[in-house]
This record gives sequence, C-alpha cells and structure tokens, in this order.
Amino acid sequence: MTRTDSDSWDPASSVGSTATMVAAARALASRDDDPLFDDPFAAPLVRAVGVDFFTRLVDGDVDVKNIDGAARDFMAQHIAVRTRFFDDFFRDATGSGIRQAVILASGLDSRSYRLPWPDGTVVYEIDQPQVIDFKTTTMSSLGATPRAELRTVGIDLRRDWPKALRDSGFDPTQPTAWSVEGLLGYLPPDAQDRLFDDITALSAAASRVATEFHPDAAATIGSRTKAISEQFGEDGAHLDISDLFYPGERRHVVGYLAERGWQVCSKTRPQVHADYGREFPDTELLAPMRDSLAIIATRQKDQDGPH
Repeated sequence: MTRTDSDSWDPASSVGSTATMVAAARALASRDDDPLFDDPFAAPLVRAVGVDFFTRLVDGDVDVKNIDGAARDFMAQHIAVRTRFFDDFFRDATGSGIRQAVILASGLDSRSYRLPWPDGTVVYEIDQPQVIDFKTTTMSSLGATPRAELRTVGIDLRRDWPKALRDSGFDPTQPTAWSVEGLLGYLPPDAQDRLFDDITALSAAASRVATEFHPDAAATIGSRTKAISEQFGEDGAHLDISDLFYPGERRHVVGYLAERGWQVCSKTRPQVHADYGREFPDTELLAPMRDSLAIIATRQKDQDGPH
C-alpha cells in the first residue's frame, strides 16, 4: 500500500494495523515468565480489532515458538523492552512533578488505564479519529476507567494537531511529558522536523520528550520488518510494514533537539535491553536495529526557536 499525504486508517488497516501488531506483542510479553510490565488490556483490544492472525496469536492458537526466531524476538523481546522504556519515562516524569502528558500516535496504548498516574495528572492521547473512537468505545465496553484525567484528540499528526491539542485544554505554560513511540518512520522527513518544532513550541521549561530514532528507517529497518512480516507465514497478517515507511534522509533527532534548547540523552537499543536484563537478539534480520537510539530529552529553558 503506497502512502499518501491524505491517507487515513483504523486499527485494522495501514499504519493502524501496526498498532494492533504491537498490542499483540504487549499481550505476549505480559505472559512472559519474567515480564517487564503487565498490560491486561492488550489482548482484549486485539480481539476487538478482529484481525484473525493477531487474534489467534493472543488467544494461543498460534504457537509463538513456531514463528521464526527473528519475528519472535521482535514480537516478544523488542516490544517488551520498548514498552517498559516508555512506561519508566512517564513514571520518572510524573515522579519529578510533571502533571501533563501527551501520547502522540497513541494507537492501542493503554498507559492511561494501567500506569499509576499521580492525582491531578492530565493525559492527552492523539491519533487518527477512527483509532481514537475505536479504543474509546472498546475500553468503555470493557468497563475500563482511566487512572488519570484522559482527554482524547482525534487528528492526523500531519495536520494542525497543536491547535487541536490546545483546544482540548492543553496548557503550554506547564511542563509536559511527551512520548513519540514507534512513530517517526511513518512520517515524511519534513513532518518529523515539524513534529519536534511543534513539541518545542508547546513545551515549557522542564518538559521532557521520549522517542526513538533510526536515521534511515525506510531503507534499513523497513526492509528488515518486511522480512519479519513474511516470516509470520501464509496464515499471517500479510502486513508489509516496509510499505508504510516514508523514505528520505532525516535530520538526526539528537542534534535537532539539542539545537532547540533540549538536553538530550541517548542509548543504543542493545544498551536499553541490557538495562532491563535482556540481551539484544543477535540475528541478521534485527542487526540494523542495533543502531537505533532510545532518546530522552529535557527542555532547558524557554526559547523563541532554534539557535
């Protein structure tokens, strides 16, 4: 499926189906003998989407042990570590006193419902309107209650989402914790820059942002995820993730944020795995992901723009 500047999706199609795949991975990771987190909503959300392969996967009708090693490692290990990294980011941010959080491209993320948010925290979730409506309806049908004040914003991140966010009550004068998880490759390179420009403009001093970066996701990670998708087999999801990435050279996120008044810390993916007592899978298919960075940046002071 070729991407266009006006394409849209729900959790069963295009970019939305990757959110369902990640939710399935979170469901599997929650059942690990030594889990890094517990997401009790992941499997019910996947079942509600209704993509047959992912439903059978979370129901145990597809034996994960029979999936090729690289695909299994991606589903069971990479997503587990990534989820815990962003969970801890929000815990640390709210522990420091931040009471405003924004989850960009929230997909089937259930953090608003499962993390121990301090009293007074407001969480904003931004995604396509169809995705927001689906998750809101499904979580309500499950009897789930957010553990923070949840405000959803249904808008494409390639549009004027800052205005939509402010219209929903977002306060740019208050420090904010921003998550940009599993998102950048699905944006055109210029939209990636605008995203961080907009985050910077909306961020008071002491705000934090967590994200990941690979300099050429379309050419390297995209080709590997295509191979991983193929390894799900003939009864799999037929999800060619590589078609969903936007090609083109990208500005390096570490330098881009630093130029805009953020103090940036980064770790390679193997280092993040080691932090959680997990070994990064040593496979040819996943080797390019070793160069991906997990990034946390803190806004140092208010500025008018790049310097």
